[in-house]
Amino acid sequence: MKNPIIASVTLVLCLAAATNTEAAGNAETGKALYAICVACHGVNGEGNTLLNSPVIGGQEEWYVTRELQYFKTGIRGTDSLDVFGAQMRPMAMTLTSEQAIADVAAYVTSLKPPVPPTTIKGDVAAGKAGFALCVACHGAKGEGNIAFNAPRLTGQYDWYMARQLANFKAGIRGSKPEDTFGMQMRPMAMTLIDEAAINNMAAFISTLK
Repeated sequence: MKNPIIASVTLVLCLAAATNTEAAGNAETGKALYAICVACHGVNGEGNTLLNSPVIGGQEEWYVTRELQYFKTGIRGTDSLDVFGAQMRPMAMTLTSEQAIADVAAYVTSLKPPVPPTTIKGDVAAGKAGFALCVACHGAKGEGNIAFNAPRLTGQYDWYMARQLANFKAGIRGSKPEDTFGMQMRPMAMTLIDEAAINNMAAFISTLK
């Protein structure tokens, strides 16, 4: 009988390979398409707290591509409680082809936003202890790991990180069968027993560089 752990790892790696064989993006073409994104996400992809828009500049190209596809197809942003995700959907739907998505992703990745300010007051030490569960996929420094389809966590607003952890925990994200990697994230978020634990985690992640 096959070892279930080996089988699971093999499946994840196969899915990763499939996910990352996307069309090559053209950053120059993507720059023109990005014009519709500037109002919320900023010229440098720095986001906007007042508009509840996260940092997107400098994020991995494969992850930006995937999330744009998810928003466009309704895998993300269609839950009735995902108010801000719902605002993102029509923006993603303006990208009429896989190539357009790839081009925007390539441009977004090239941006270099400033480090966002700290806004959450959490117990960093407690968050560090809890982060031990995250290291296997996201790395000790939150650098992400393409082999496990785990995005980079650093350089993001702490309030956005806290919101997404809460969304995963509540099933607002990661509940749809098509969201393979989101479904893997849900049980991790569910280990955070309350809002304080979520804030502690977000506070620690914000210290990573």
